[in-house]
Amino acid sequence: MTTASQNCDFSPMKRMITADIRLMISKLEVLAATLDHEGNCLLGELEQIKKNFLQIESNAATFYLNCYLSPFIERYTDLSLTIRSLSNRRHGALIVVERKDPLDPFLQPGIPVGAPISHTLLESIFYPGSPLHDGAVLIRADRIVSAKHVLPLAASQDDERITGTRHRAAVGLSERCDAIVLVVSEETGKASFASEGQLYPVITP
Repeated sequence: MTTASQNCDFSPMKRMITADIRLMISKLEVLAATLDHEGNCLLGELEQIKKNFLQIESNAATFYLNCYLSPFIERYTDLSLTIRSLSNRRHGALIVVERKDPLDPFLQPGIPVGAPISHTLLESIFYPGSPLHDGAVLIRADRIVSAKHVLPLAASQDDERITGTRHRAAVGLSERCDAIVLVVSEETGKASFASEGQLYPVITP
């Protein structure tokens, strides 16, 4: 992901992630220095560091997601707002953002929408019981092109983060093209994005 960080500039987020990483290194050094102290159990501190690391990973994934999306859509912040809202409500979602590779060869036909990107529209599409909430939404150049697409599934299930059909679909499409696929789990509320066959957490409640 180093190339992506060279192509965009979200300086405040970069500084925050850098500071968090340095703080974690400092904490680990302190723990390493106290490991030999008799009667000193580090399990509680290690558990907290693990939680901190997951938060850093989520922040870093958000940073790179913005880097990947910003050259292709101007309203990527609407997507971030949508994902956060759907995650809080535990409404499952699958959103495909087309980049350089044409996606028609990989998607089964969906239902045309033809509207500008709007977090309110996206949230209504994925509202439970909505006629369009099953399947994936396709976004191309600041427009919601269509909905209810079926995506190819990932062949491998080795990643413990791939917990359901939406995640397998997100990873499966990203294995075949350069699309970014956003996914929200309705079971856990966790939000992730798939890129190049890998799944990265964006929001972990």
